[in-house]
Amino acid sequence: MPLGQERKERERAGRERLIVATARELAEQQGWDAVTTRRLAERIEYSQPVLYSHFRGKREIIGAVALEGAAEMAAALRAATSAADGPRTRVTALARTYPDFAERNPAVYDAMFRLDGGLAFAHEDTPEPLKDAFAALLESLGEVAGDGVHPGLFTEVFWAALHGLATLTRAGRLPPEDTERRTELLVDRLAMV
Repeated sequence: MPLGQERKERERAGRERLIVATARELAEQQGWDAVTTRRLAERIEYSQPVLYSHFRGKREIIGAVALEGAAEMAAALRAATSAADGPRTRVTALARTYPDFAERNPAVYDAMFRLDGGLAFAHEDTPEPLKDAFAALLESLGEVAGDGVHPGLFTEVFWAALHGLATLTRAGRLPPEDTERRTELLVDRLAMV
């Protein structure tokens, strides 16, 4: 690749990172309704056509934030579980880290699981960061699935429980002071270790 082309590619990638970071920051501060291409263009001092040359619209920006969030979640889960000794400790660390990630990154979590970012889940064309986030769950949960239980299916059920707990707690439907007790109950009843 010629040097000029290489520089243009780096600049383009830098603009995309800036757009995604700005959208994420705005969403974390004011919610996703505040994220519009006009507001993003004003904040990063690019024209709207420049934004549209990178993303076709808000949906694709949400998808980019979701992919970034999935990579961050996978890293957080792996960091928490790698420091744990034994299956039960790993599953407990995972069960604590997941809702903590959702609480600390509400707009990112919403981009990943509540909003339409145009991403395919559980399909052949599922983007790698989403597959990797699931793999980060499977790495610890697969070892405690139990005899005769498919590790992927068990991981889906455990993930659904974690997602439900995180979502209901964030929405104020479950009192946050009982989060630790819920985590212990989930690990005790589902992870049978």
